[in-house]
Amino acid sequence: MKVLAVYSTKGGVGKTTAAVNLAWEAAKDARVLLWDLDPQGAATFLLNVKPKVKGGVGALVGGQHKVSGAIRSTAYERLDVLPADASYRDLDLVFDQAKKSERRVAKIIEQVEDDYDLVILDCPPGASLVAENAVTAADAIVVPLVPSPLSMRSLDQVTEFVSESSSRAPVVAFLSMVDRRKTQHRVAVDELPRERKSVIDVVIPSTVHLERMGSERAPVGSYAPATEAARAYAALWQRVRAVVKLRTEAPTPKRKR
Repeated sequence: MKVLAVYSTKGGVGKTTAAVNLAWEAAKDARVLLWDLDPQGAATFLLNVKPKVKGGVGALVGGQHKVSGAIRSTAYERLDVLPADASYRDLDLVFDQAKKSERRVAKIIEQVEDDYDLVILDCPPGASLVAENAVTAADAIVVPLVPSPLSMRSLDQVTEFVSESSSRAPVVAFLSMVDRRKTQHRVAVDELPRERKSVIDVVIPSTVHLERMGSERAPVGSYAPATEAARAYAALWQRVRAVVKLRTEAPTPKRKR
Protein backbone atom coordinates (compact mmCIF):
# COMPACT_ATOMS: atom_id res chain seq x y z
CA MET A 1 0.00 0.00 0.00
CA LYS A 2 1.22 3.49 -0.90
CA VAL A 3 0.35 6.76 0.84
CA LEU A 4 0.11 10.25 -0.69
CA ALA A 5 -0.21 13.41 1.39
CA VAL A 6 -1.73 16.34 -0.51
CA TYR A 7 -0.45 19.25 1.52
CA SER A 8 0.35 22.95 1.55
CA THR A 9 1.06 25.41 4.32
CA LYS A 10 -1.21 27.84 2.44
CA GLY A 11 -4.97 27.47 1.97
CA GLY A 12 -6.93 28.25 -1.17
CA VAL A 13 -4.45 26.68 -3.59
CA GLY A 14 -6.58 23.79 -4.90
CA LYS A 15 -5.40 21.18 -2.41
CA THR A 16 -8.72 19.39 -1.89
CA THR A 17 -9.56 19.65 -5.58
CA ALA A 18 -6.29 17.87 -6.32
CA ALA A 19 -6.88 15.20 -3.66
CA VAL A 20 -10.35 14.36 -4.98
CA ASN A 21 -9.33 14.27 -8.63
CA LEU A 22 -6.17 12.26 -7.96
CA ALA A 23 -8.22 9.76 -5.96
CA TRP A 24 -10.73 9.41 -8.80
CA GLU A 25 -7.99 8.93 -11.39
CA ALA A 26 -6.17 6.37 -9.24
CA ALA A 27 -9.39 4.43 -8.61
CA LYS A 28 -9.63 3.54 -12.29
CA ASP A 29 -7.39 0.56 -11.56
CA ALA A 30 -6.44 0.68 -7.89
CA ARG A 31 -8.29 0.41 -4.58
CA VAL A 32 -8.21 3.92 -3.12
CA LEU A 33 -9.07 5.37 0.27
CA LEU A 34 -9.26 9.15 0.55
CA TRP A 35 -8.87 10.27 4.17
CA ASP A 36 -10.24 13.76 4.71
CA LEU A 37 -8.09 15.21 7.51
CA ASP A 38 -9.34 18.77 7.09
CA PRO A 39 -12.04 19.79 9.61
CA GLN A 40 -13.74 21.79 6.85
CA GLY A 41 -14.61 18.45 5.28
CA ALA A 42 -14.42 19.70 1.70
CA ALA A 43 -13.30 16.36 0.22
CA THR A 44 -16.10 14.62 2.12
CA PHE A 45 -18.58 17.10 0.66
CA LEU A 46 -17.25 16.93 -2.90
CA LEU A 47 -17.60 13.14 -2.95
CA ASN A 48 -21.13 13.37 -1.55
CA VAL A 49 -20.36 11.47 1.66
CA LYS A 50 -22.09 12.04 4.99
CA PRO A 51 -19.69 13.89 7.37
CA LYS A 52 -20.12 11.66 10.41
CA VAL A 53 -17.50 9.69 12.37
CA LYS A 54 -19.00 7.53 15.13
CA GLY A 55 -17.63 8.66 18.47
CA GLY A 56 -15.65 11.44 16.76
CA VAL A 57 -12.07 11.32 15.63
CA GLY A 58 -10.90 10.83 19.22
CA ALA A 59 -12.52 7.39 19.30
CA LEU A 60 -10.83 6.54 16.01
CA VAL A 61 -7.37 7.60 17.21
CA GLY A 62 -7.87 6.03 20.64
CA GLY A 63 -8.87 2.68 19.17
CA GLN A 64 -12.40 2.64 20.59
CA HIS A 65 -13.72 2.28 17.04
CA LYS A 66 -12.08 0.47 14.13
CA VAL A 67 -11.26 2.55 11.09
CA SER A 68 -13.15 0.12 8.85
CA GLY A 69 -16.40 1.09 10.57
CA ALA A 70 -15.88 4.77 9.71
CA ILE A 71 -15.06 4.30 6.02
CA ARG A 72 -17.80 5.12 3.52
CA SER A 73 -18.22 4.17 -0.11
CA THR A 74 -18.67 6.70 -2.91
CA ALA A 75 -20.50 6.55 -6.21
CA TYR A 76 -17.25 5.35 -7.84
CA GLU A 77 -15.90 1.81 -7.90
CA ARG A 78 -12.70 1.29 -5.90
CA LEU A 79 -12.94 4.73 -4.24
CA ASP A 80 -13.85 5.00 -0.55
CA VAL A 81 -13.68 7.92 1.88
CA LEU A 82 -12.78 8.22 5.54
CA PRO A 83 -14.84 11.35 6.18
CA ALA A 84 -14.14 14.39 8.32
CA ASP A 85 -16.65 15.88 10.72
CA ALA A 86 -16.60 18.71 13.27
CA SER A 87 -14.57 16.62 15.73
CA TYR A 88 -11.53 16.98 13.45
CA ARG A 89 -11.12 20.52 14.75
CA ASP A 90 -9.60 18.91 17.87
CA LEU A 91 -7.39 16.45 16.02
CA ASP A 92 -4.14 18.24 16.87
CA LEU A 93 -5.02 18.02 20.56
CA VAL A 94 -6.02 14.35 20.24
CA PHE A 95 -2.70 13.52 18.60
CA ASP A 96 -0.77 15.54 21.16
CA GLN A 97 -2.23 13.42 23.95
CA ALA A 98 -1.48 10.12 22.19
CA LYS A 99 1.70 8.04 22.47
CA LYS A 100 4.03 8.40 19.49
CA SER A 101 1.85 11.30 18.43
CA GLU A 102 3.58 11.80 15.07
CA ARG A 103 2.82 8.18 14.08
CA ARG A 104 -0.92 8.01 14.75
CA VAL A 105 -2.03 8.44 11.13
CA ALA A 106 0.40 5.74 10.02
CA LYS A 107 -0.87 3.37 12.73
CA ILE A 108 -4.51 3.94 11.77
CA ILE A 109 -4.03 3.28 8.07
CA GLU A 110 -2.08 0.12 8.87
CA GLN A 111 -5.47 -1.32 9.84
CA VAL A 112 -6.59 -1.23 6.20
CA GLU A 113 -3.35 -1.97 4.37
CA ASP A 114 -4.79 -5.22 2.98
CA ASP A 115 -7.92 -3.47 1.70
CA TYR A 116 -6.39 -0.64 -0.33
CA ASP A 117 -3.53 -0.08 -2.75
CA LEU A 118 -3.39 3.68 -2.17
CA VAL A 119 -4.36 6.03 0.65
CA ILE A 120 -4.59 9.75 -0.14
CA LEU A 121 -4.47 12.15 2.79
CA ASP A 122 -6.19 15.50 2.25
CA CYS A 123 -4.32 17.56 4.84
CA PRO A 124 -5.39 20.81 6.47
CA PRO A 125 -3.17 23.80 5.63
CA GLY A 126 -0.48 24.95 8.03
CA ALA A 127 2.38 23.36 9.96
CA SER A 128 0.47 21.28 12.50
CA LEU A 129 0.80 17.96 14.26
CA VAL A 130 -1.80 16.60 11.84
CA ALA A 131 0.43 17.66 8.95
CA GLU A 132 3.45 16.08 10.63
CA ASN A 133 1.51 12.83 10.94
CA ALA A 134 0.54 12.91 7.29
CA VAL A 135 4.06 13.70 6.11
CA THR A 136 5.50 10.93 8.31
CA ALA A 137 3.08 8.38 6.85
CA ALA A 138 3.49 9.46 3.21
CA ASP A 139 5.47 7.90 0.37
CA ALA A 140 5.18 11.21 -1.48
CA ILE A 141 3.96 14.71 -0.67
CA VAL A 142 1.95 16.43 -3.40
CA VAL A 143 1.98 20.22 -3.23
CA PRO A 144 -0.27 22.49 -5.34
CA LEU A 145 1.15 25.94 -6.12
CA VAL A 146 -0.75 28.98 -7.31
CA PRO A 147 1.67 31.22 -9.26
CA SER A 148 2.03 33.94 -6.63
CA PRO A 149 4.87 34.99 -4.30
CA LEU A 150 3.07 33.66 -1.21
CA SER A 151 2.43 30.28 -2.79
CA MET A 152 6.03 30.04 -3.93
CA ARG A 153 7.07 30.71 -0.35
CA SER A 154 4.78 27.89 0.76
CA LEU A 155 6.85 25.43 -1.28
CA ASP A 156 9.94 26.43 0.69
CA GLN A 157 7.95 26.05 3.91
CA VAL A 158 6.73 22.58 2.95
CA THR A 159 10.22 21.51 1.94
CA GLU A 160 11.64 22.76 5.23
CA PHE A 161 8.81 21.14 7.21
CA VAL A 162 9.44 17.77 5.55
CA SER A 163 13.21 18.00 6.03
CA GLU A 164 12.74 18.65 9.76
CA SER A 165 10.42 15.66 10.13
CA SER A 166 11.36 11.99 10.10
CA SER A 167 9.98 11.67 6.57
CA ARG A 168 12.14 10.93 3.55
CA ALA A 169 9.25 11.22 1.13
CA PRO A 170 9.85 13.23 -2.06
CA VAL A 171 7.97 16.49 -2.62
CA VAL A 172 6.07 16.67 -5.92
CA ALA A 173 4.84 20.20 -6.62
CA PHE A 174 2.69 21.36 -9.52
CA LEU A 175 1.16 24.63 -10.67
CA SER A 176 -2.52 24.97 -9.82
CA MET A 177 -5.28 27.44 -10.73
CA VAL A 178 -3.20 28.81 -13.61
CA ASP A 179 -4.62 31.64 -15.72
CA ARG A 180 -2.42 32.00 -18.80
CA ARG A 181 -3.84 35.46 -19.47
CA LYS A 182 -1.72 36.68 -16.55
CA THR A 183 1.94 37.39 -17.21
CA GLN A 184 3.04 36.15 -13.80
CA HIS A 185 1.31 32.83 -14.39
CA ARG A 186 2.86 32.36 -17.85
CA VAL A 187 6.31 33.13 -16.50
CA ALA A 188 5.82 30.63 -13.66
CA VAL A 189 4.73 27.91 -16.08
CA ASP A 190 7.81 28.52 -18.24
CA GLU A 191 10.42 28.94 -15.52
CA LEU A 192 9.52 27.13 -12.33
CA PRO A 193 9.91 23.53 -13.56
CA ARG A 194 13.41 24.46 -14.76
CA GLU A 195 14.36 26.34 -11.61
CA ARG A 196 12.93 24.02 -8.97
CA LYS A 197 13.61 20.30 -9.15
CA SER A 198 10.48 19.43 -7.17
CA VAL A 199 8.12 21.31 -9.54
CA ILE A 200 6.86 19.13 -12.40
CA ASP A 201 5.59 20.48 -15.70
CA VAL A 202 1.94 19.54 -15.19
CA VAL A 203 -0.33 22.60 -15.12
CA ILE A 204 -3.86 22.67 -13.70
CA PRO A 205 -5.83 25.52 -15.31
CA SER A 206 -8.18 27.92 -13.62
CA THR A 207 -11.47 26.98 -15.24
CA VAL A 208 -15.22 26.96 -14.70
CA HIS A 209 -15.17 23.19 -15.11
CA LEU A 210 -13.30 22.85 -11.82
CA GLU A 211 -15.53 25.43 -10.16
CA ARG A 212 -18.48 23.18 -11.00
CA MET A 213 -17.17 20.49 -8.67
CA GLY A 214 -18.97 22.19 -5.79
CA SER A 215 -22.35 21.95 -7.49
CA GLU A 216 -21.78 18.60 -9.18
CA ARG A 217 -20.20 17.12 -6.02
CA ALA A 218 -18.05 14.97 -8.25
CA PRO A 219 -14.53 14.79 -9.73
CA VAL A 220 -14.11 16.82 -12.92
CA GLY A 221 -13.26 13.76 -15.00
CA SER A 222 -16.64 12.20 -14.22
CA TYR A 223 -18.71 15.01 -15.72
CA ALA A 224 -16.31 16.84 -18.06
CA PRO A 225 -13.81 14.20 -19.20
CA ALA A 226 -12.74 15.94 -22.40
CA THR A 227 -11.72 19.22 -20.74
CA GLU A 228 -8.21 20.54 -20.22
CA ALA A 229 -8.65 20.27 -16.45
CA ALA A 230 -9.61 16.58 -16.58
CA ARG A 231 -6.68 15.78 -18.86
CA ALA A 232 -4.31 17.71 -16.60
CA TYR A 233 -5.33 15.74 -13.51
CA ALA A 234 -4.98 12.49 -15.45
CA ALA A 235 -1.43 13.55 -16.37
CA LEU A 236 -0.71 14.59 -12.77
CA TRP A 237 -1.79 11.20 -11.48
CA GLN A 238 0.48 9.39 -13.95
CA ARG A 239 3.45 11.47 -12.80
CA VAL A 240 2.67 10.91 -9.13
CA ARG A 241 2.06 7.22 -9.71
CA ALA A 242 5.53 6.87 -11.22
CA VAL A 243 7.08 8.56 -8.18
CA VAL A 244 5.44 6.17 -5.68
CA LYS A 245 5.85 3.19 -8.04
CA LEU A 246 2.26 2.03 -7.71
CA ARG A 247 1.71 -0.91 -10.03
CA THR A 248 -1.42 -2.94 -9.55
CA GLU A 249 -4.48 -4.33 -11.19
CA ALA A 250 -6.71 -4.47 -8.16
CA PRO A 251 -10.10 -6.04 -7.57
CA THR A 252 -13.01 -3.98 -6.37
CA PRO A 253 -13.00 -3.65 -2.54
CA LYS A 254 -15.93 -4.66 -0.42
CA ARG A 255 -18.53 -1.90 -0.63
CA LYS A 256 -19.65 -0.09 2.49
CA ARG A 257 -22.74 1.91 3.31
